[in-house]
Amino acid sequence: AALAASDDAVSRRLGSVGQPVPSIEVQIRGEDGTVLGPGQAGELFVRGEQVSGRYTDTGSVLDADGWFPTKDVAMLDEGGYLFIGGRSDDTIIRGGENIAPAEIEDVLVEHPLVRGCVVVGPEDPEWGQIIVAVVVPADGAAPDPDELREHVRAHLRGSRTPDRVVFRNELPTNATGKVLRRELVDEYSRSRT
Repeated sequence: AALAASDDAVSRRLGSVGQPVPSIEVQIRGEDGTVLGPGQAGELFVRGEQVSGRYTDTGSVLDADGWFPTKDVAMLDEGGYLFIGGRSDDTIIRGGENIAPAEIEDVLVEHPLVRGCVVVGPEDPEWGQIIVAVVVPADGAAPDPDELREHVRAHLRGSRTPDRVVFRNELPTNATGKVLRRELVDEYSRSRT
């Protein structure tokens, strides 16, 4: 389903997952554990009756105050709408800056010559990690890597521009269709050596 809204506030909230239900508390925390304010991205923590915080063989992962770390990168806006930006363990740390791959992926898939993509961060001795965009071109398309890099640069800060753009016919997935990011990180780490 495609949705459009002329009101910018409504249009922006269409990208959210909504507001937390009353029985669940939500916090967005920075790397140092401080609670962040509206518009700031960090790790999503949740607390409430439905949150058990237990995994097989690991025991409780709740903090002392009963908060569960989801490992999701998220942001709350001024209206309390929650936006999920990917997994914190997928975060690329390039030159000391944290970069959410989903932010770049969302821009790339808007390009008419891109059918799908995933952004990964293989290790790099100079930057810590680099940004590699793995792109599945639209049927019959042959996008130029520099054009895709410029597309990202036009929509995001320059630090979000992929260092490399590579093309594949399809992305590796598991049985449930989830992209195997770790496999791509390993592959593109090896291809640099």
